[in-house]
Amino acid sequence: MDAEQDAHFQLMKRLLIIIPLTTIVILLTLCVILGVSLYHAKQELKALRETAVPVMAEQQTFTETGQGGDFYTASGVDEFRHGDTDDTDASGEMSDGGRKVYLTFDDGPSSNTGKILDILAEYDVKATFFVVGKPEERYQPLYKRIVEEGHTLAMHSYSHRYDEIYQSKESYVADLTKLQEFLYETTGVWCRYCRFPGGSSNTVSRVDMHELIAYLEEQDMSYFDWNVSCGDASAAYISPDAIVRNSTANLSEFSEAMILLHDAAEKNTTVQALPELIEKIQAMEDTKIVPITDDTEPIHHISND
Repeated sequence: MDAEQDAHFQLMKRLLIIIPLTTIVILLTLCVILGVSLYHAKQELKALRETAVPVMAEQQTFTETGQGGDFYTASGVDEFRHGDTDDTDASGEMSDGGRKVYLTFDDGPSSNTGKILDILAEYDVKATFFVVGKPEERYQPLYKRIVEEGHTLAMHSYSHRYDEIYQSKESYVADLTKLQEFLYETTGVWCRYCRFPGGSSNTVSRVDMHELIAYLEEQDMSYFDWNVSCGDASAAYISPDAIVRNSTANLSEFSEAMILLHDAAEKNTTVQALPELIEKIQAMEDTKIVPITDDTEPIHHISND
């Protein structure tokens, strides 16, 4: 009987050791599985966020650094251009066999402008810069370099302060006139191309945008929105890969694609994405990167019709 009791005691002793150890191993295994699943979920969420940026970026309001609290707001809209489908075939290409892509940079000049211009020069590409007014001495050579290197100098706004620009028609005219005269004094170019801060479809203007559009037409000035967004308008981080993907995913849908990019000190990933973006566009069949000129058909979110 003593032998049986001793065997039973040893069995119970082993079970008391094995069961907790087994439980610990199972829990550790579950933790590892859960950790791996969580990691993959985070990676998928990050990818989804980056993919969603083109839609979300134009719908949110953010304060841009270095702009004194300026708000950059644009609404999500169905973008169109007059006659956009008349001159295209089923593939989206122009009837003459070519597709035009416009790289347009808002909000410069900045500490990144020189880098952008260096990259454009390396690839022999001309772009369009919708600039703001920066009278500081360090920016003057950048305005001049944009013009001297054959890019199109265009107007965004002088102050980039939405609450001031869109307070009234008079406020908008005063701001635009100040920028136009400033750029003429700085570069000798009398600019006639504009892009409304936030686009013509912005939701913050206190004045009817049709009234401002009519003013531009009276002054023989043209405004340009965009039909492709790289996604860098948001204050949130966006990777260079996402910028390239957002900019090129739907280019085949347009005979003329106007890509919205930003030239600002904090937009480093835009600069990093630019070489690959240019290479991808140049690799597309019958596709050419060009600057805005008098022959460019404006892309409008809203029209004055």
